[in-house]
Amino acid sequence: MEQVRVFGDFHNILSEDDVWKIGGFPLPDGTFWEYREPNAVVIVRNGILYVRAPLSRQHNQVQILDNAKHMYYSREEVKVPEEGEISFELQIRARTQGTVLGDLYDGYVSLNLLDFTTGAALDFFASNDKYASVYAVLPFPGVEVPESNKTRYFCVFKEDTNFKPREFNTYKITYNRGNDEVIFYVNGEEVRREKNVPIKFNQFTIALGIMTEKDLTPEGSVSVHGQTVIGEYSPVTVTIKE
Repeated sequence: MEQVRVFGDFHNILSEDDVWKIGGFPLPDGTFWEYREPNAVVIVRNGILYVRAPLSRQHNQVQILDNAKHMYYSREEVKVPEEGEISFELQIRARTQGTVLGDLYDGYVSLNLLDFTTGAALDFFASNDKYASVYAVLPFPGVEVPESNKTRYFCVFKEDTNFKPREFNTYKITYNRGNDEVIFYVNGEEVRREKNVPIKFNQFTIALGIMTEKDLTPEGSVSVHGQTVIGEYSPVTVTIKE
């Protein structure tokens, strides 16, 4: 049995109760850290979400809060089938201004599949001239990560340049819970396969983001220096095969 769903409806992106919401995390002091750039320009045209964000947001203590600058979460969490596979596919166009040449992590556009029941994540990151697939279990604020007799937290990036720079590319992530396997595709070509995944994904929040990935220093954040990131996203097609 195959089920296909599309997460789009970007024309309602500013609504308080539709498909998407601004991402972020609650903090111990009771406040909420929003992934929202105050000067972002958001345009919806021909079904495509366009976000142009001059980067300004920083967090000096928590790495995950510093990384994402502007991000939308799907309001619905997509359940993973016990058997069979689930796939997420969309087109992304990434362009940046003022970022360091060849440094993907100085500013990029992202697709993030986030499981807040386990802290696990599957991602694609794309910039002007490079992209990366990402496989991780992270200490998200407020999320209880299962105990492990192996490495509990990790984030493994795999970078490549075999795509169409500054143009739309098709990104697809497929997860098979029964086989403990993740496959990443770019423009229909398999670019990475992770076998023996050590954690079971239960559900995914779909996130569309603009991010950096710069390690915090003893003095705090160094992720912002005047750069701008432009992301364009098609609707996300979710296919479940049971």
